[in-house]
Amino acid sequence: MAYKRQIDRLPIIPANAEVHNVTCHYCIVGCGYHAYTWDVNQEGTPAPGGNIFGVDLAEQQGAETENWYAPSMYNIVKKDGRDVHLVVKPDKACSVNSGLGSIRGARIGETSYSQLRGTQRQRLTDPLVWRYGQMQPTSWDDALDLVARVTAQVIEEQGEDGLIVSAADHGGAGGGYEFTWGTGKLYFEAMKVRNIRIHNRPAYNSEVHASRDMGVGELNNAYEDAELADTIFVVGANPLETQTNYFLNHWVPNLRGTTIAKKRALLAGEPHSAARIVIVDPRRTATVAACEAEAGKDNVLHLAVKSGTDLALLNALFTEIADQGWTDQAFIAASTVGSGVTGSPDDALTDFGAALEACRMSIQEAARITGLDPADILKAARWIGEPKAPGVRRRTMFAYEKGLIWGNDNYRTNGALVNIALATGNIGREGGGCVRMGGHQEGYVRPSDAHVGRPATYVDRLLIEGKGGAHHVWACDHYKTTLNALEFKRIYKERTDKVKDAMSAVPYGDRKAMVAAIAGAIRDGGLFVVDIDIVPTQIGEAAHVVLPAATAGEIELTSMNGERRMRLSERYMDPPGQARADGLIAAGIANNLERVLREKGKAVQADRFKGFDWQRQEDVFMDGYHRHARGGEHVTYDRLRAMGTNGFQEPAQGFANGRIIGTKRLYADGRFSTPDGKARFLKAAWRGLEAPGKRAQSESFAVLVNNGRTNHVWQSAYLDIENALVMDRWPYPFLEIHPEDMRELGVGQGDLVEVYNDAGSTQAMAYPTSSARRGETFMLFANPAGVQGNLVNGEGVNELVIPNYKQTWANIRKLADAPESVAHLTFKDPHYQNG
Repeated sequence: MAYKRQIDRLPIIPANAEVHNVTCHYCIVGCGYHAYTWDVNQEGTPAPGGNIFGVDLAEQQGAETENWYAPSMYNIVKKDGRDVHLVVKPDKACSVNSGLGSIRGARIGETSYSQLRGTQRQRLTDPLVWRYGQMQPTSWDDALDLVARVTAQVIEEQGEDGLIVSAADHGGAGGGYEFTWGTGKLYFEAMKVRNIRIHNRPAYNSEVHASRDMGVGELNNAYEDAELADTIFVVGANPLETQTNYFLNHWVPNLRGTTIAKKRALLAGEPHSAARIVIVDPRRTATVAACEAEAGKDNVLHLAVKSGTDLALLNALFTEIADQGWTDQAFIAASTVGSGVTGSPDDALTDFGAALEACRMSIQEAARITGLDPADILKAARWIGEPKAPGVRRRTMFAYEKGLIWGNDNYRTNGALVNIALATGNIGREGGGCVRMGGHQEGYVRPSDAHVGRPATYVDRLLIEGKGGAHHVWACDHYKTTLNALEFKRIYKERTDKVKDAMSAVPYGDRKAMVAAIAGAIRDGGLFVVDIDIVPTQIGEAAHVVLPAATAGEIELTSMNGERRMRLSERYMDPPGQARADGLIAAGIANNLERVLREKGKAVQADRFKGFDWQRQEDVFMDGYHRHARGGEHVTYDRLRAMGTNGFQEPAQGFANGRIIGTKRLYADGRFSTPDGKARFLKAAWRGLEAPGKRAQSESFAVLVNNGRTNHVWQSAYLDIENALVMDRWPYPFLEIHPEDMRELGVGQGDLVEVYNDAGSTQAMAYPTSSARRGETFMLFANPAGVQGNLVNGEGVNELVIPNYKQTWANIRKLADAPESVAHLTFKDPHYQNG
């Protein structure tokens, strides 16, 4: 049945409730919230002095009032061992969201762990070890001792390359700067682990190598710039779905013509009207529909390119803008290299002139490749670069995400977009920027990863090939998020089952015999797995040790959002059971490795694991961010706490008058992140479908299977599997299909279908979408009930091992009529409708 909360009354927050600063731990937007906690046996009153709002709640409140909270924001949790009411509600004073709450953030309260109300009861509460043919709870000492002894044995026999690591690199619920420093210090300083990968790609690398190589960090502007832009150019992103409150609070007012941009333009003597927006996406998204509703169709240009042809479009725009003389020559002369320079790959980093010649493409040629109308390409070029008035340059903000990052020839396509932004002088300028939209929040501070090398090791291929002996998995689930997933899961299970069988053969608690048995299985091709996470995962089912982690709200942690706004999320509840912060788990592994190595008489190796004597999250922060991050010496927990939900924008420049002084936008001084301070252009010639096997797949299978997110589901649904609201809406991953294609396939709405190709197969729920193009589908990514990565071949990476999930072709066949679990669903078009 449809999801109902069955709540008819909520307690009033008393005036003496504890108030905690909170940053929503879900998407990169990082909305500001406050968490309120008070004793479960107490309640506020309607009188102004009896409630936290200081108003008379006996009177009807206005439509836009702050003096309320929704059932989704409420729970009863443990704090310092006692039951307390919890309310987590948006903070209107936060500049990020101005009181808005998304379907994710506005449900932090009800998605917190609660024994009393039964929410998120799947959370891991105790260390688990494989014993007696199943996972059994144990102590931290027991679990960490086994992890250390097996890890030390693998390193002794195979060297540090025998230890394979998967470690998330994000903030938010991923544990923040404290997470990345703890794991980074363990694997990059105490050890020099080379075979390491990140949570959403099979190697340890950047998704935006080109932008960084060109001297442009990917989070370089402020959210304010979306309000100041004359034109927003967005490629491969769907911000209404995935950065909801950034879009609603900062884009929509500009699209309506009601923002500070108008006032600033008038003061500067510039002409200004509502912003125009260009959206490059093969499909008509909710963002396209919303922009048309808010700005009017005349101010929205949807360039529905053929999948994988973005690079050709961008090169044509670059060419047209340059040929029309719409470039910012003063900026190019002052802030970019004046003659050719070398850089990887293929000496592609260069000056403006050389890049333009390498990228040159006519509008007609781009139209042939992309399937677009030449007039629309020309219009896009004008909207980006044509001056607003003689001598008055247009302010254009460029935004991109996974559609580009995980798409065809992603290094060059990323660079081609940065080429346009540099050529038009729109980086470091109000209303400009060339920025990732992002997924999760960031929280990256680690020792140097130079030893990993470039290109980084294709870790998942190593695992498939039987390499390595131990695998430490931190906040990742490759079963749902890797490419070539079907083969990966098959081999991984074979290898980990060998170790489970060996462990089961040890008759009793003889630790020496257990380690010997595991080592023997590893020599026979087995793999010993340690999984650190907050909930049970699919890859965790293969693990031999599972360590329970704590998450945001249960610990203090720091992270930054998409405009580099850093905040401290304060602890407002207890973690489940024995769960610990990731940084402290890393310290526990390090301390046990030091002890085990000393027992083995390896004092030199043991000494490398000194310096992990952390007792609190703040100890990890001070050892990591405070000492090593740019400007980190100005930042402490107490100072962040005083900054509230607005925090500061990194990097910190100083501390004065009780406030951390931040940086609104990068490169405002015209200097970039290169040794000489000069930005580079990139030779980014069109090469067709670049990843191995893609062209052949497109010719062998009938349907393009694009993929991405929906507003309801967070990342890989790791917190949504036990979430009634989300699973009631999406019990299976949807596959959007044109109704005529469904008719030809004999498929009805809600029917279960198998999607298959030469890489593998998966299943989905058919969802009719009239705006879809014939022969093109769109599937929810990383869903546990149907893994889209099963369809992506193992060679689907570029030369830097960045995966291409986007250009995948397959066939479809019906599996079953719509099951009972989808009978209540609506299959209406979810897009905004005009009129």
